[in-house]
Amino acid sequence: MYYLGIEESLPAILFVSVIIIIFLAMSIKIVREYERAVIFRLGRLLGAKGPGLFFVIPFVDNFIKVDLRITTVDVPEQQIITKDNVTVGVDAVVYYRVFDPILAVTKVENYHYAVMMMAQTTLRDIIGQVELDDLLSRREEINKKLQAILDEVTDPWGIKVTAVTLKQVRLPESMLRAMAKQAEAERWRRAKIIEAEGEKQASKILGEAAKVYEQHPAALRLRELQTLLEIAKEKNLIIVSPSTLGAETSLLGTVLGAIKKKGGNIERE
Repeated sequence: MYYLGIEESLPAILFVSVIIIIFLAMSIKIVREYERAVIFRLGRLLGAKGPGLFFVIPFVDNFIKVDLRITTVDVPEQQIITKDNVTVGVDAVVYYRVFDPILAVTKVENYHYAVMMMAQTTLRDIIGQVELDDLLSRREEINKKLQAILDEVTDPWGIKVTAVTLKQVRLPESMLRAMAKQAEAERWRRAKIIEAEGEKQASKILGEAAKVYEQHPAALRLRELQTLLEIAKEKNLIIVSPSTLGAETSLLGTVLGAIKKKGGNIERE
């Protein structure tokens, strides 16, 4: 009779053992190092658990996992009118992380969607307040301004916005052509200014040289002879000069001899 009682109770023991194993399996939970579990008991907040192993009461407790790593939000392209009435297409990337999982779960229904919507509206507001030239040349400043505004708005949600970057700015074709013409005109303007500055400096130097030649006629004569010598290097040269006596004649003869060596054709009268 004793052995018969054990055999009769064996199915019940097995059933209870299976229930206990299932209960333990449902009670033991594990979250990774970069995750936290926000636990609710009968709808009431208990707190955040993790990382590692923790226990819950099946059918009484439920929890929501929150990822603490930096998340990327790709803000789709927005058609925005700038302050100077130019329609541009601007898209951006937002980087954020959850620093308080309890606030991220209890203060906003879907914090990822909320961050994306807030980024779109903030992007429209900021770009609408700047002119096109500032949008193209001061992107770093606009990025920081967007980050500061988003970070302030999302802070009560337990979210930290680490960076915001404008990914691309699309301009209308007509605006691109106008900017190309403007850039070309600017290059021509700079070229003309540089050319005029060169003429100004050259005229100043020539004026100083004229004063020197006026005070020293021999120097002017030497310059003339040097010019003749440079011309003779490239082509035949016919020189017609009066015969004079003195040092000038001797100097001219020396120069003419040099020209003959270069192959110049000299005819003297």
